[in-house]
Amino acid sequence: MSSIAAELNALATATVIDVYKRHVKPTGEDSHYLMVSKWATGLWGFFVCVMAIYAVQLGSLIEVVNRYGSYFYGSILGVFVLAIGVKRANGHGAFVGLVAGMTTVWLVATFTRVEFLWLNVVGAVAVTVAGMVVSELTGGPRRQAA
Repeated sequence: MSSIAAELNALATATVIDVYKRHVKPTGEDSHYLMVSKWATGLWGFFVCVMAIYAVQLGSLIEVVNRYGSYFYGSILGVFVLAIGVKRANGHGAFVGLVAGMTTVWLVATFTRVEFLWLNVVGAVAVTVAGMVVSELTGGPRRQAA
């Protein structure tokens, strides 16, 4: 219960501080923000309950986490490989590579029979290749080897 309470509190805090206070009501009393955070906690709780009902139909939790996580895990690894291993990598290459990697993972997951654990490799390779090409085309900085 304490873990769930902490997660709901974190979601409500992020919602109130990063969204509500920044875009809806920048100046207000602390009591007002406390009331809004209570409402946000309730809304997040409702949302999580609805998602839990839906998630039961998806199957094994480990498989579901890995299947959906594959869209991100390999792509993040690809950005890391690009940053560490490619001397001319730049921000443009990393961003386009990340989008290309996630898109490639979606295409492979949707239109092929590749198992979900291989999607991490697909994402990492796609990000690295696309990031190298875009970095080269956009004139990435020349770094000297350490």
